[in-house]
Amino acid sequence: MSVTVVIADDQALLRAGFRKLLDAEPGFNVVGEAADGVEAVSVVRKLRPQVVLMDIRMPNLNGLEATRLITRETDAQVLILTTYDLDEYVFEALRAGASGFLLKDSPADALLTGITTVARGDALLAPSVTRRLIAEFVARTPVARPQRLPELSPREAEVLTHLARGQSNREIAGQLFLGEATVKSHVGSILMKLGCRDRVQAVVMAYEAGLVRPGEG
Repeated sequence: MSVTVVIADDQALLRAGFRKLLDAEPGFNVVGEAADGVEAVSVVRKLRPQVVLMDIRMPNLNGLEATRLITRETDAQVLILTTYDLDEYVFEALRAGASGFLLKDSPADALLTGITTVARGDALLAPSVTRRLIAEFVARTPVARPQRLPELSPREAEVLTHLARGQSNREIAGQLFLGEATVKSHVGSILMKLGCRDRVQAVVMAYEAGLVRPGEG
């Protein structure tokens, strides 16, 4: 079954390039395009794609606000596309509900993998550039002394701390001497208790709560 995709970018040549790439690959179906944020929200509301490739800097309504509306109103997963790996708006987009981001000059296989990853409900958290971006912007904001989020049990807070360091379920299981299924269950409970859409938003909350400090690994 094909992953349905909407491409939102104000540059027609880039939209055409992404469409050509995806149309040439089995398993992907570009169902719509948008040249600005307003059009992106409208197209996604109408077509209900699984994934939205979202540019941040667009006219009329930027990608940040478009992402916030799309993730609030639909089940579409938003994958941010940016020219710079430390675009000042990308962190806010992650907070708004985006499931991750890729550079526009990423290799084709990275884009295809990224779309598949967020389509199945996972977050593009593994690349070190994403962790660096989160750390960079949280470092600019004063954070209170480390504290456990009151909604979480001590074990869940521990799992979240490892999650925020970019570790996979398997790595967390090894660190905490737990089964992967147990870790997966804890992650699901963390997302539910914190009201997070995915792992990326949970990581952002972990940094903001001071559970993890920028640069910790």
